[in-house]
Amino acid sequence: MIYMFTEQERFMLSIIVVVYFCLLFVFSLYINQRKIKTYEDYNVAGRSVSMFPIVLTFVGTAIGGSILLGFMENGYRLGMGQHWLNAGILITGIITASFLVKKIRQIGEKHHMVTLGDFTALRYGEGARIPTVISVLLAYCAITGMQFVAIATILNLTLGLSMTVGIIISWLLLTAKTYFGGLKSVVWQDAVHGTIQTIGIVVLFIVILWVSGDWEGIAANAIEMGESASLSVMNISVSEVLVYLFTIGGYQFVRQDLWQRFWAAKDYKTAMYGYWISIMLAFLIGVMVIVIGVLTKYGLQMTTIAPSLVYYESIGAVFQFPLVAIMIIALMATIISCADSFFMAASSSIINDIIKPRMNHASEQKMLKYSRYSVIFVSIIALFLALYMPQLVVLWVIGTAMLVSGLLAPAVIGLFWKGATQTAGISAMWIGLCLAVVWQLAGHPFGIHPVFIGLPLSTLTLIFVSWLTKADAASNIWTEAK
Repeated sequence: MIYMFTEQERFMLSIIVVVYFCLLFVFSLYINQRKIKTYEDYNVAGRSVSMFPIVLTFVGTAIGGSILLGFMENGYRLGMGQHWLNAGILITGIITASFLVKKIRQIGEKHHMVTLGDFTALRYGEGARIPTVISVLLAYCAITGMQFVAIATILNLTLGLSMTVGIIISWLLLTAKTYFGGLKSVVWQDAVHGTIQTIGIVVLFIVILWVSGDWEGIAANAIEMGESASLSVMNISVSEVLVYLFTIGGYQFVRQDLWQRFWAAKDYKTAMYGYWISIMLAFLIGVMVIVIGVLTKYGLQMTTIAPSLVYYESIGAVFQFPLVAIMIIALMATIISCADSFFMAASSSIINDIIKPRMNHASEQKMLKYSRYSVIFVSIIALFLALYMPQLVVLWVIGTAMLVSGLLAPAVIGLFWKGATQTAGISAMWIGLCLAVVWQLAGHPFGIHPVFIGLPLSTLTLIFVSWLTKADAASNIWTEAK
C-alpha cells in the first residue's frame, strides 16, 4: 500500500509545492527582465551557457520522469537485466560525443541554427523543414503532455488532487514559466533541478543499499521467491535490447532538445566536455535507479506493491516525512527539467521552421513575441492531448518512430556524406516517417517494430536516390563550416 499522508502532512506538502512553483515562476520573470533581449536569447539561451549549467541541463533532460520511474519500475519487475537498456543510452551517447557533437556544433555555430529543421533545410533544401517539423511536433507535443500527466500524478498521490486539476495546474505552471523565461531560464533551472535530482537519487540509493543488508540475504530472498534470475545482468533477451537500442537509443541522435544544447553552449569545448560528463553521470544515475528498484523488492522485501508506485513506496519505507517531502520535490524537479525542455523544443520548431521562413526582415522584438506565442500554442496542444488523448504514450511512440525512421539517416548520414542529394534526403524523410506511421497504426505486423521497417528503407532510399540523382550545392556547407 502506498505511503499515506496525514492531513497535516498534506497541508505542509501543499505549502512546499506552492512555494516551489512560485520560486520557479519568479526566477523566470527575473531571467525575462534581465537576460532575454533577442530571439536567440529566448530559443538557444544566447549561445552563452557555461560548463556547470550545461552539464546539469544535459543530465536534466536525460534523466526525466520516464527514466526515473520507468527504470525503477523495470528494475522491480524484471531485475538487473534492465541495466542493458541503460547501457544502450550510454552507447548512443558515446557515439554522439565521439562523432557527432563537433559537426553539429560547427555547422550550427556557422549558420546560427536553432532547430533540427535548420540543419535539414540547409542540407536538403527548404522542403525538408516540413517532414522535420511534423516529426518533431508530434513527438514533443505528446511527450510534453505526458509530463503534465506525470506532475498531475504526483499531485494526485501526495495532495489528493484530481488528475484533471493536477494537469491544469502543471499546464499553467510550465506554460507561464516557459513563456517568460525561454531556454535561458530552462537551462539555469535545470542546473538547480539537476542538482536536486542527483543528490536525491544518490541519497535514496545509499539508504536503501544500507537497509537492504548484505548480498547473501538479498540473494536468499530472491531464491525463496523463485526469482534468482532477476539478480543476473544477463536476465534480458537480445531482441529486447536491440529494440530499445534502435528506438530510444536511435532517438538520442535526433533529439532536437539535445542539438539545441550543443548550440547553446558558449563554445565547442563546453559543449563537448559538458556532454561527456553528463552521459557518464546520467549512466551512473540510471544504474542506481535500477538497483533501487531491485533492492526494494529483494532487499526491503516489499513484494506486494504496485510496480508503478515503487518510488513512492520506497521513500515512504526508509524516510520520515521531512525527507519524503524532499524526495517528492526531487521527483518533481526531475519531471519539470524534462518537461520545459520538451516544451521549448516543440515551440521553437513552430517559430523557427514555420513562422520565421515566412517573415522577411522581422525585428528581434517581433520574433521574440512570436516565440512566446508559439509556447502558448504548443501548451494548448499538449494540454488537449493530456486531457483527452487516452493513448498519449502510443502517440509519443509514433512520433519518436517518425523521428528515428524519417530523420535519423538523412540527418546523421547527411552530416558526413557529401554525396547525399536534396532529392534523396527529402524522399528518405517522407518514406521513413510514412512507413513508421502506417506500421504503427497497423499494429506492428509480424511483431516487427516500425523503426525496423522505416529506418532501413529510409537509409536505402537516401543511398539509392543519391546514386540516381545529381549532386547539388548542399555539400558546400562542409567546406564553409570548417
